[in-house]
Amino acid sequence: MTKVILNSLQLKLLNWGKAGLWIATFLLCFSSVTLAAQEKPKPEEFKVNPLEITKPDPLLPRLPKRGTLSPEAQSRLRTAIDELDAQAVALYQEKKVDEAFDVWYRGLRLRRALGRVEEVQALGRVGEIAWQNTRKFDTQVITRRLQEIQKEAEDQKALNLELLRTLGQAYQQVRFPEPAVKVYQQILAQERQQGDTQAQETTLKTLAQLNMDWFNYPQAAAIYEELLTQAQSRGDRVNELAYLEQLVYIYNKSQQPENALRMKQKLAVTYPPTDPRVPALKIAIATDYEALNQPDPASQNYQDAYKLAWALRQWAYASEALQKLAALYHSHNQSDSALQVYDVLLKTQQQSYNFYGLMNTYDKMGQIYLEQKKYSQALDVFQRGMQLAKSLQYQENYFAEQIERVSRQSSQ
Repeated sequence: MTKVILNSLQLKLLNWGKAGLWIATFLLCFSSVTLAAQEKPKPEEFKVNPLEITKPDPLLPRLPKRGTLSPEAQSRLRTAIDELDAQAVALYQEKKVDEAFDVWYRGLRLRRALGRVEEVQALGRVGEIAWQNTRKFDTQVITRRLQEIQKEAEDQKALNLELLRTLGQAYQQVRFPEPAVKVYQQILAQERQQGDTQAQETTLKTLAQLNMDWFNYPQAAAIYEELLTQAQSRGDRVNELAYLEQLVYIYNKSQQPENALRMKQKLAVTYPPTDPRVPALKIAIATDYEALNQPDPASQNYQDAYKLAWALRQWAYASEALQKLAALYHSHNQSDSALQVYDVLLKTQQQSYNFYGLMNTYDKMGQIYLEQKKYSQALDVFQRGMQLAKSLQYQENYFAEQIERVSRQSSQ
């Protein structure tokens, strides 16, 4: 390519003279620098994979013909590696992170002589430290080695349950969810073959959480539904509540009001009747009914929420239920019912000394009275709102404007 450029420039030099020679030389140099910059490899391409260093280590004796160390040799090597790990931890605590990883890598190379399970455990531990310190290269190196171990074991038909569980944990430590999910699915399949229900539950919980972390809500929901069924079948109330709460969260996050409502209803009958969590739950159930355009059950649940919140002296939830109930009535052209609810709301807010709430409620009532052209009532509540606004030094101009608006409309 450089030769072509040079030939072209030589032809033009005859016409350009000395000035042309200078320009051509500059362009040629610039082109060479640009090409070199484009072809320059990334710095990481020069990095040696620290897990592939083949230089013999004095701590590792020659392997016998059968390829494994004796128990005594394994014990001595394990002790030596533990000492290396302690050195690495000390360096890490001294903020000598690069030096610490050099020592950790040496230990990881030596761990291979102790078998796959021990190597994977160590890889997961060091990989988590790499991830926490945003050491991308180290995390990639360790993750690649985990995948190599998994493939080797699969090819050799040696991927047993112990190694699978160790790999699953390591993948979680390096924050690599996709292969972790696949590993735990294999674990679950083996546990089901063995009929180990307790182990299945533990694995299902892990799978559910992994899918949650990966924002795979449909799969997480399916797993929690299965866990819920199992808990209900054995009368496990503690886990039943936990799974219902998780499902409520998932269906809310994934905006599935029908499924969210179904779980909230189950949760409502699972809680004791006077449980302090019920008022908020009843409000949530009513909100779902509103989203599904079912105003009657929505209204009933708002009322239930208010009554229970009042009995439990939960003034905030009592007020919230009434506010939403009044808004529901107003949106369905039941203004008189909305005003009745607002009257009850005023008493609730007075009970809790919620002056900002009182001010806003007077405003809501005033707007409805204006819609009904009941100007004297509208003026009365707006003036009450103005008194509170003055005492709070907040929204005084707004209420002044509303009072002026009432006067103007009433005189028309």
